[in-house]
Amino acid sequence: MDWLTGKLLVAGADLFDPNFRRTVVLVAHHDEDGAVGVVLNRRSEATVEEAVHPLSWLVGGDEPLYIGGPVQQDAAVVLAEFDDPSKAGLIAFGSIGFFLGDVDAEAVAAVRRARIFAGYAGWGPGQLEGELAEGAWLVEPARTEDVFTDEPEDLWSAVLRRKGRRFEVLARMPADPSMN
Repeated sequence: MDWLTGKLLVAGADLFDPNFRRTVVLVAHHDEDGAVGVVLNRRSEATVEEAVHPLSWLVGGDEPLYIGGPVQQDAAVVLAEFDDPSKAGLIAFGSIGFFLGDVDAEAVAAVRRARIFAGYAGWGPGQLEGELAEGAWLVEPARTEDVFTDEPEDLWSAVLRRKGRRFEVLARMPADPSMN
């Protein structure tokens, strides 16, 4: 099994779990013990200022809070693009990584931009591999512009289109197929 750290998991057509329907998940870490990541395309109604005021200075108070997944939604997860990736607690790919624990001033100085997520997605040992074998997820290399897209509601379709003509119909599928 190739580890999927730094890859995108794109929800397949048969993934009906409401936590993951039509989502794009950035895998932060994946190994034999399981996987963790954040859903990139679930913007919440709340702003960072309203939900996690202590972190509003990092992204701006008016920035939306994103729903990173169903695990520990009361925890804030900071995903950032770093000028100096060695300052990240966990690198997903390239200069994109996560803060782990307390955020010190030196690490913050190395941040180009950031997003704040409520919670994260997690899989136990073998769980993600099983879901992949069932076809629940499609895998695609992550790009920096995926992480910081201005149109997260269109990310699922955009990533599917990158996969080629074979996925064009799925990319165009409405959220509610009965409305077609």
